[in-house]
This record gives sequence, structure tokens and C-alpha cells, in this order.
Amino acid sequence: MPSLIVRAHAPRRGGALAALTAAAALLVAGCSGFGSDAAPPTNPSVTFGAQASTTPGFAGNGTGGPAAPAPGTSAGTGGAGVPVSGPSIGIDNFMFAPVKLTVPVGSTVTWTNHDGEPHTVVANDGSFHSPGLDTGATFSFTFTTPGSFDYICSVHPFMHATVLVTK
Repeated sequence: MPSLIVRAHAPRRGGALAALTAAAALLVAGCSGFGSDAAPPTNPSVTFGAQASTTPGFAGNGTGGPAAPAPGTSAGTGGAGVPVSGPSIGIDNFMFAPVKLTVPVGSTVTWTNHDGEPHTVVANDGSFHSPGLDTGATFSFTFTTPGSFDYICSVHPFMHATVLVTK
């Protein structure tokens, strides 16, 4: 590796310029990897499971179960044809249906994902947050206070709706 020797001389015109030039040369030589035995960097690779999606943020057809529900909620895996009692909201074609649901205080609302992609149900005020819901999965939340509860799918924020809770 070439070395650079800087010698001190009596002050003269241009000495500062020479020192700056020498420092810049050292920086460039240090960053160039000159003399390095390391292999050049390669593009990183990512390996997904055999059933996983290659699209970040989207689940594949794996066999993993649902995540644990948030406190005060319940999450389950209702299959196709499993009846849901009480007020319910479907997730179809990247939309919540109905977009606005009115229920009395104390009602438990159940969301069911009918799409082939995972979705979540997340209140804008933080009062409820589902785990990722794969196809056929459900999420339920009991509303104990009146008010208007706007929510979205955190995976697809263009999906939004409201539950209006009355006395």
C-alpha cells in the first residue's frame, strides 16, 4: 500500500493548500479499498418460505396461525360458511362492508376477511387493533362506550370505515 509522508517545513506560501491536498489524498486512498483482499460486494438475496408471498407486507399460503389478540378482544379463524352472530363487517375486494355500522353500547362487532390478502382492523384512536387477518379469519371487539370509531386497514390505509356506537 503506498504511503504518504508529510514533512514539516518552515511556513511558506501554499503550505495550507499542500496540507489539505495531502489529507484529501489519504481519504481517497483509504476509501478506495486499494490492497484489500475482500471480495467485491454482491447484491443481497432474500429467501421466502415455500408458501410465502414474494410481495413484502403480504402473507402467502402458509400454515401459520393467527397472532394473539389485543387485550379486550378476541380473534379466531372462522372458515367459510361459519355463521357470525351479532353485528358483523365483511372485508371484500379491499373494502369494509358496510362502510358505516351503527350499534348500541355493549355490542360485539365481528370483522371477517373474505379477501385473498391479509388485512387488519385498526382504530384511528387506538382503542382496538387486530392482528393480521388471513383469508377466513375473524376479529371481534366489544364497544363499551358510545362514540364514533373510525378505523382503517393498516396494510392498506385506503380502506377505511366507521362504527357508530349509540347509548
